[in-house]
Amino acid sequence: MNAHTPKTAGSTRTFSGKQVIVFIGLAVLATALVTVWWVNQYLFAKMFEPTRLNAAEQQVLDAKMAPLLHTVDAGSPALPSSLPVTHMPLEPEPYSESGPNREIRLTEREVNALLAKDSEMARHMAVDLSDDLLSVKLVVPMNEDMPLVGGKMLKLNFGLALSYENGKPVVAMRGISVGGIPLPSAWWGDIKNTNLVEEYGGSGGFWDQFAKGVEDLKIKDGELHVILKE
Repeated sequence: MNAHTPKTAGSTRTFSGKQVIVFIGLAVLATALVTVWWVNQYLFAKMFEPTRLNAAEQQVLDAKMAPLLHTVDAGSPALPSSLPVTHMPLEPEPYSESGPNREIRLTEREVNALLAKDSEMARHMAVDLSDDLLSVKLVVPMNEDMPLVGGKMLKLNFGLALSYENGKPVVAMRGISVGGIPLPSAWWGDIKNTNLVEEYGGSGGFWDQFAKGVEDLKIKDGELHVILKE
């Protein structure tokens, strides 16, 4: 009679080579499915719907933009028909800065509605305004010839800090993300949280001239507020 060798408490279960191959294959398949889901969920995106203001909101925005966008009589043949028109003719008048309004106030919806004037831009860009932070989402079409991402819409977003401190504006990149993954600062110049006005505001440069023309700059309660100097 053959004696059976009893199992000891320390014995372990072993797997055959075929079982190991099956487990590896299932793990690779699960990883691939999760990767495909993540790429489609976070890396690629559909285009945005342009912001449409209601009648009251549009009237407020038109009043804000009226001093910047003077319109002319529709009978002028020298201007393209796409320009806004009114029946008020352009009258000559002497230049004056008496009682000028140097303030610019725009809400988040108004900023996005202005983008919607260019329907193509509005479908690829959306702006969010929070306290001292301007955030932008971009949907960028990729060239058809590019491997893997060709013909797709790549999702990008970045944050830009905007404020006014010590008599100067503060403009600093908070970060850049692709598909929800923040990119290392070293990949885009090591300028994360660096005040561009201080860092690159050399005499006569762009940021120097920009700072000299701004008296106040802030974002609060979903509204961009800029005051220009004389």
